[in-house]
Amino acid sequence: MGQKMQSVGKIPATVITGFLGAGKTTVIRNLLQNANGRRIALIINEFGDVGVDGELLKGCGEELCRDEDIVELANGCICCTVADEFIPTMNKLLERDELPDHIVIETSGLALPQPLVRAFNWPEIRARVTVDGVVTVVDSAAVAAGHFAADEAAVQAQREADEELDHDTPLEELFEDQLACADMILLNKTDLLDGAVVDGIERDLKGEVRGGVHFVRTRNGEIDSAVLLGLGAGAEDDMETRRSHHEIYHADEEHDHDDFESFVVELGELPDRDALLARIGAVIAAHGILRVKGFVALQGKAMRFVVQAVGPRVNGYFDRPWGKEETRRSALVVIGETGLDEAAIRLALTQ
Repeated sequence: MGQKMQSVGKIPATVITGFLGAGKTTVIRNLLQNANGRRIALIINEFGDVGVDGELLKGCGEELCRDEDIVELANGCICCTVADEFIPTMNKLLERDELPDHIVIETSGLALPQPLVRAFNWPEIRARVTVDGVVTVVDSAAVAAGHFAADEAAVQAQREADEELDHDTPLEELFEDQLACADMILLNKTDLLDGAVVDGIERDLKGEVRGGVHFVRTRNGEIDSAVLLGLGAGAEDDMETRRSHHEIYHADEEHDHDDFESFVVELGELPDRDALLARIGAVIAAHGILRVKGFVALQGKAMRFVVQAVGPRVNGYFDRPWGKEETRRSALVVIGETGLDEAAIRLALTQ
């Protein structure tokens, strides 16, 4: 139940946010496989044209992790489609004969969490659901390397002081927004860093968040559901302390995602796993890609191969057998800032 009083009779919902490659999908997969008897409904806000995260989470092998309990919103930022998609989706969940014990929402790595949390104040939702907590997953290794970290604020301040420089730094702002809205921050991938480095990251980030936000260190997205669920935050009633960068500095501007783009590359069946991973790493380095994720059919292999790549780290693992009626296919989502050379990237990945 957590330390705070949860609204009586309301279904708790956990919002899981975090930047690209932080490990949100892995956290959720571990959560579904260790739900301790809870029936969890999952809403995935996929950014891209193919529901890669949904495919990675479906078929997790647990009776309480049914495919029909996973709902995908594939039109990009959930905060831009609240009325058109999110509210109807929530209503459909609440109309079921068998209600979920808990709702988990994975936002796109490019989505602002604040508008989503605010949507829980819509009358038909507020009466029956409460935001149990907002969990932000942080790639500790990326922060240690200086990407999307609190100490980049000094660089941003220098840019703003110089009127000749471009003051827009969307990745930094997005990271700040995700921290500002959090009730719990998961410092993921801590196994890649020295303990003293992790201590420094946590110390720095604590200076950027609201008082009382909990920090939890994880590796491979592993966290006990008893820790992650049951925070009792009632976040929808506490939006004044969770204001985003946009709300503070750009109240009159419409939020959009012109700074990012994504596309899907279909590859068919592939012969060589190691060659594929090497090729993806080279393409990321050559084109400044933020993230590549997807699944691959390897010739002669009965298992589906999952690819997760962010920055210089390219990883892959077999997650489950291909279904008898399932089409063996390979699909990779490429995500980056606007201006990617899509034709060149497609060519490089398919060679």
